[in-house]
Amino acid sequence: MIRFEDITFRYASSDTLRLTSVSFEIEEGELCLVVGPTGSGKSTLLGCINNLVPRFTGGVRTGRVFIDGVDTTLLQPRELATTIGYVGQDPLAGFVTDTVEEELAYSMEQLGFAPAEMRRRVEETLDLLGIAELRARDLRTLSGGQQQRVAIGSVLASSPKVLVLDEPTSALDPIAAEEVLALVSRLVRDLGTTVVIAEHRMERVIEFADSVLLVGDDVLHGDTRSLLASSPIKPPLVELGLRMGWQPLPLTIREGRRLAAPQRRAWAGATPALRAPEPPSEPSLSARDVIVRYGAKVAVGGVDLTLHRGEVVALMGRNGCGKSSLMWAMHGAGRRDGGTVTVHDAGNPAEAGVALVPQTPSDLLYLTSVAAECAQSDRASGLPEGSTLALLRRLVPGIEPEAHPRDLSEGQKLAVVLAVELAGNPPVVLLDEPTRGLDYAAKQALSEIVAGMAAEGRSVLIATHDVEMVAQTCERVIVMAEGELVSDGPVREILSSSALLATQVAKVANPTPVLTVEEFIDAAR
Repeated sequence: MIRFEDITFRYASSDTLRLTSVSFEIEEGELCLVVGPTGSGKSTLLGCINNLVPRFTGGVRTGRVFIDGVDTTLLQPRELATTIGYVGQDPLAGFVTDTVEEELAYSMEQLGFAPAEMRRRVEETLDLLGIAELRARDLRTLSGGQQQRVAIGSVLASSPKVLVLDEPTSALDPIAAEEVLALVSRLVRDLGTTVVIAEHRMERVIEFADSVLLVGDDVLHGDTRSLLASSPIKPPLVELGLRMGWQPLPLTIREGRRLAAPQRRAWAGATPALRAPEPPSEPSLSARDVIVRYGAKVAVGGVDLTLHRGEVVALMGRNGCGKSSLMWAMHGAGRRDGGTVTVHDAGNPAEAGVALVPQTPSDLLYLTSVAAECAQSDRASGLPEGSTLALLRRLVPGIEPEAHPRDLSEGQKLAVVLAVELAGNPPVVLLDEPTRGLDYAAKQALSEIVAGMAAEGRSVLIATHDVEMVAQTCERVIVMAEGELVSDGPVREILSSSALLATQVAKVANPTPVLTVEEFIDAAR
């Protein structure tokens, strides 16, 4: 169905090749998972499938692309619209209408579908993605996860033969992500749709994948199990299987539990000693009776929340529950219709150095190069020249300082904003979905940076759906629902007791509350 023959590509602004002599073939009805480090060229490769690269990005591409046996190398993306559906990393950037229902119908209208057919397909798509109640909503009032589902629905409505999805679940809560992936799997199994999907949270997708494309210095295509075994990037379950020497290498929780059964029986007689949470220190920020309204909708309903010095806290909950609204209200730059926020031993939160990294980091990038953004950060924070750039290189190596921020991948943009916001060492840091678009190595680097800030007495609140990152980084978990706090406790207690928020290792080790690969290995000794 999809064949690349010796594809090589570089952007006009760089002499470095982003793709080098790439050749592979994806069969019809195959679900291919594209993985690789942040900035390795995954989005570039996906854009080559429907010629968005280089038609819309510029640059020089050589080689040939075939779709369903037809040489499409020189075709315009619009000529491939009935064959290939494409959803990029930033759903809001791809919207062209105002409401959900209009957006779902737009592509079919452009392709000349009959009105009755359009209506039927819109209704089916609304039900398939569970967004019927959003049909009349303004797209810009939706949460990031809701926008992602609408973007996927706008592509699915016209039933293309090939689906290209770039980080489709990165902003979705676990249930919404499972629903989207189950839908994609049905399209593959039942309709024979060919799907190419790039995803950093591989643990969500590998059980559905027929093959893997590993993008790095070279691009390798092969069987999921064998390629992941030798890949430098792998989900926790695969990492655990390799370190425990399990055969065959587990790709699903069911396979992992079967292989871990002897270890669980051993723990049943003697529960391993696990790290206990540290007692809370003095408060650094207190929010009392915070209320946020958007018209008649109450997004945050009288929330009380205290952050302590040296504490890393996860804020979790389904999409649209009010996490982002609460963080903006705590920061002071967002809407707050009631309540108070106090930064202890400081005055105004804005003057006290409360930093917020939003879900859409590109909103904070306005200069013409990465180097200029980093230099401006150094000047604003009174830091030695090169400090912000050094922090960025620690987060995501390989970003060219002269690159324009708008040309970066979503993960790279996030890394730049993280470096800019964290360089000044603010006493309170609010991170809204900070791991979106980051690979495992970048998330590990972020965890180390966050741990360093906590060790210096700073408070960090992280709104996220990434349970693996929470287990690695946080000591406390707060769960929101319908604008209220419904759970607040130690990370081990919350994650190990939840069917939805448990890590891969926790599901394999249950009922022993082990959360990470390192904890499992240590406890098994």
